[in-house]
Amino acid sequence: MAEKRFLALADVSEILNISSAQAYALVRSGELPAIQVGGRGQWRVESRLLEEYISRGYEKTAEYIRAQSAEGRPMPDGV
Repeated sequence: MAEKRFLALADVSEILNISSAQAYALVRSGELPAIQVGGRGQWRVESRLLEEYISRGYEKTAEYIRAQSAEGRPMPDGV
């Protein structure tokens, strides 16, 4: 079966392990591009754009770790 091109916010929430409200906030802030379909405020996120968002998150984390290491700061627990 082919991968879905568009994901509902419920799917995005499940993939990222966040609440629906958090997924909606990502869309509203523009951090996660989405389109609104239908007349009932249903949002869809393109699978490719979700993967790009995740990749950007990894890049930001790597930059943070490098900066902390360069300053000689210990990493917080859980990172």
